[in-house]
Amino acid sequence: MGRGRKGGRGGKSRGPRTDPTVTAAEDGPGRTDLIEKLDMHNERFARYYKQQSLFTDEKEFEEMLDAMRRHLPTTFRVAGSRQTAHSLNQTITDVHVPSLSDIVFEDEKIPPPVQLPWYPDGLAWQFNVPKKVLRRQPEFKKFHSFLVFETEVGNISRQEAVSMIPPLFLDVEPTHKVMDMCAAPGSKTAQILEALHSQDTLTSSSIPSGLLVANDSDNKRTHLLIHQSARLPSPALMVTNLDASNYPVIKVPASLNTKDHASVQEPPQSDKLEPLMFDRILCDVPCSGDGTMRKNLGIWKSWQPMDGNGLHGLQVRILQRAMRMLTKDGTGRIVYSTCSLNPVENEAVICAALNSNPAFELVDVSDKFPSLQRRPGLKTWIPSVDRTATTFFETWEDLMTSSLDDPTKARFLRSQWAPENIEDLHIERCMRIYPHLQDTGGFFVAVLERKKKSQRKRQHAETEELPDSKRPRIEESDETIDEEPSPEPASAVEEEEGLSEPVSAIDETGPEPPVSAIEEVALEENPGSPSEVMDTVDVDDNGPVAASSSKGEKGDGTFKENPYIYLPQDHPLLQACLARLKMVPSFPSHNVLVRNVESVHTPIRSFYLSNTLVKAVITHNDYQKFRLTAAGTKVFTKQEAGKGLDAQYRVLGEGLPVVLPFVEPSAILTGSLRALRTFLESYYPLVATFEEKFREQIDESSTGSLIVRFPPEESDGTVLTHDLVLPIWKSNVSLSLMIDKKAKSALSLRLFHKDLLAGLKAPGHKKEED
Repeated sequence: MGRGRKGGRGGKSRGPRTDPTVTAAEDGPGRTDLIEKLDMHNERFARYYKQQSLFTDEKEFEEMLDAMRRHLPTTFRVAGSRQTAHSLNQTITDVHVPSLSDIVFEDEKIPPPVQLPWYPDGLAWQFNVPKKVLRRQPEFKKFHSFLVFETEVGNISRQEAVSMIPPLFLDVEPTHKVMDMCAAPGSKTAQILEALHSQDTLTSSSIPSGLLVANDSDNKRTHLLIHQSARLPSPALMVTNLDASNYPVIKVPASLNTKDHASVQEPPQSDKLEPLMFDRILCDVPCSGDGTMRKNLGIWKSWQPMDGNGLHGLQVRILQRAMRMLTKDGTGRIVYSTCSLNPVENEAVICAALNSNPAFELVDVSDKFPSLQRRPGLKTWIPSVDRTATTFFETWEDLMTSSLDDPTKARFLRSQWAPENIEDLHIERCMRIYPHLQDTGGFFVAVLERKKKSQRKRQHAETEELPDSKRPRIEESDETIDEEPSPEPASAVEEEEGLSEPVSAIDETGPEPPVSAIEEVALEENPGSPSEVMDTVDVDDNGPVAASSSKGEKGDGTFKENPYIYLPQDHPLLQACLARLKMVPSFPSHNVLVRNVESVHTPIRSFYLSNTLVKAVITHNDYQKFRLTAAGTKVFTKQEAGKGLDAQYRVLGEGLPVVLPFVEPSAILTGSLRALRTFLESYYPLVATFEEKFREQIDESSTGSLIVRFPPEESDGTVLTHDLVLPIWKSNVSLSLMIDKKAKSALSLRLFHKDLLAGLKAPGHKKEED
C-alpha cells in the first residue's frame, strides 16, 4: 500500500492518472507522469538498494531493475461469492481462452490470458497485450468488452497480482471478526468480504456471524471504499474514518466477544461490555511504494531514501495498535504488508513491533501457496540519513557518535536499524516478492500471531535472568487494551520540515490498481465510454490532493453523518413493508436500521440490514466517536409509483441476495430465457409483449416490487447454466428490470454475446436504476 505523505495516517492521496501501456505521444499532449524507458533510472535508488544486499548475486539486482522497467502485465481477479466466481471463471476458461489461443496480429502471435499459478482455484488471471490489439483485434476486443462490463458490475476486480496476496494469508472464516486498518480503496477489503461470505450460493447471500471493520483515515476515500465494497453487499461490514495508529476501543457485550458468538441472536441485557477483540487484522500500511514503479512511473524520478525513513514511525504505531486489538485466545492473526522494498519500512518495522511486544512472533508460512515465488526477510540493512543516499551508518550508535549536527541525529529512531536480537526474531519468515520472480510488482508480507502460553512463560523466565539493559523495551502492554490509546507524536523524521512535500508514491493498491474501472467512473465527471474507461487501466494515488469536503465531513474537518437507528421489530412501516414484499416470519427484523429520523417531512427512505455484531457495535458505542460512515447493506428502498399509484418499498438489486432466503417461495415468479431477453431489449417492455405463461403470472400479481427466478435453460444457442434471480417492478401496463444499465449490459453480453440495449436511450422521465 503506497500513499502520498498528505494522505494522512492510514489514508491515501490521489494524483495523476497513468496508463503504462502507452507512450506520452499516444496518450495526448501535456502528460507529465509518463517517462521513456531510457529515463527509468534513479542513481539514489540504485545506490541505496545495492547497500542493502538484497541478493547474493549482483546480477540478480540488475535482473530486478530490468523487470521494473518493463510494462506491468494486466491482472484481474474473478470476484464475488465463491459459487458465482466459479461459474464466471468457467466461462472465461471454456469460452474466452479457447477463442484467444491462436491469435496472430501483425505477424506476431498474441498469448491468451493465463491463470496465476499460486492463486486458489485459478480465480486470478494475467495477460500482457498491447492496447492496439485490444482495440483492433476482434476476439481480444470482444474479451475486452467482457472484462469492462463484468468489472462495472463487480464480478471482476482489476487488481495487481501482488496486492491479492495479503488477504490470502489472513485465512478469514465466516465467523471471524476482522479489521482492515488502512482499507481504501478496497480491493483487499473485497477479498476479505468474499471470505466472510464463502457460504453464499449462486443466488443468495448468507448473513455471516463475523464482522469486517474497514477503516481509512481519509474521509473522501472511505466513500470510495464504500463504493467498492458495494459490489458484494454485506450485513457484516462497517466502514470507519479514523487514524489507524490511534484506533479507539470498541465495546461490545461479552457474549459476542467469544468464539461461540455465532449462536447469540440478542445478547442479554445483563451482559457486561468489554473491548472488541479481533480474530484477523490486516495492516496494509502507508508506504513509499517503490515496489509499484512499473505502473507509478513518476517514482523513477522522485524516489529518495527519506521517503521510507519518514513513514517508519507511523508504520510501527499502526502495527503496535493492531497487536493490542488482536484476540488473546491464541487463534488470532495479523498480516502486515507494504508495496515497498525498503527494509526500514518492512523488516525494521516488524523487529520494532516484536521487541515492543514479546507476546508475538512471526509465523512460518513457507508451505502456503508453494507456487508463489518469494524470498526471506533481510537480517541486515543500512539506512541512509540523507536524500541522496550517500551517507550511511551501519548502526544507530555510529550515527549518534558521528559529526552530524544534533537536529539531524534527532530525526532518526533506533528502531530503523536492525536490533541486536534479530536472530531471535526469525525475520527470515517474512516474505519479499520481487518483480523479476513472477513478472509482478514488488511487495512485502509478514504474518504475526501470539505465542503459545508455554512459549511465553519460558521466554519470560529467560528474560528475568537478563540484566535490565538487555531486556526488550515494552512499549505496548496487552494489559491496557481497554484503555483509550493516547495520541503519540510523529517521529522526528516525520516532522522534518524538509519532508513536508509528499512522499513519492502511491496507491493503496500500491500493487493493486488504485482504482478499477468502476471506481474510475465514480471519480471522473466525464468518464467517456466503458471502453475508454477500461483502456485507462490505473488511476494512481500519487501526490497530494487538495483538502476537500465530502459527505460525512464538513469543511472544518468535523464529522457529520446521519445517525444509525435500529427500529423496533413491530414498527408499523417496517411490518407493512415486510408484508407487502412477502417476507417470512424468520426475517431478522430485529437487525433492521434506518439512516434518517422518521417524521412528517422526512419519511423513512430506505431500510438497511446488519448482523448481530454490527448492531452491538452501533448500539453500545458512539458512532460519531469512531466516525462510522457505513454499516450493513441497504435492502429496501422507497419507489415512487406511477400516476394514480401510492409509493411503495421495493427490493434493491444489491439487497436481493441477502433477503432472498426470507422471501416466501410462492411469491417468486418463474421466467424463461425468452422473457429475460425481452427485459434486456427494452427499458420498459409492455406486459403484453411477454409470452403467455409469464404474462399470466404478472397479471395475477399486484403492482410494485416483484422477484423473478430464471431457471437453467438452453434455447436458440443461449445457455443459462444456473438459477438467476432478479428484481422487477410492475406498473399498470409495463415492467422494468430493476438493475442498473451496466449490470444489464454485462448480463446481456454474458448470455447473448451482445449488448441488447446498445443504442437505446433510457427515457428521462422514469427511473430505471437502483
